[in-house]
Amino acid sequence: MDQTNTASQTPKAVLMTLRLESALVAAVAVYLYTLTDAGWWMFAVLILAPDLSALGYLKDRVVGARCYNAAHTYLAPAVFWVVLSVAGAELAAPLALIWVVHIGADRLLGYELKYPHSFKRTHLSTKH
Repeated sequence: MDQTNTASQTPKAVLMTLRLESALVAAVAVYLYTLTDAGWWMFAVLILAPDLSALGYLKDRVVGARCYNAAHTYLAPAVFWVVLSVAGAELAAPLALIWVVHIGADRLLGYELKYPHSFKRTHLSTKH
């Protein structure tokens, strides 16, 4: 039996729960960002920066999916924050929080992790 979790197999309530969870993550990250005293100009300039990972698609779909997925998991900003914090970078928290907001907003809007054989096929959908 195929264990693939797709939109056609995932109940709407589960998808809604995941979207709401993403909205909450993004909202909490925005709130935490306000506590950092970092400027909103930096937020505005960098909020779409993780999407630069899609440039991997210029090479091919496999590289593109790997780059996109690496930049769109919460593990990436967490590791980024730890490394920069250990290095003593003052911008570690604001930069990581901007990244988390981006991921949360993407997931809220339905942009999920990608499969290498199709940009439109994600971990929660069957679009080809």
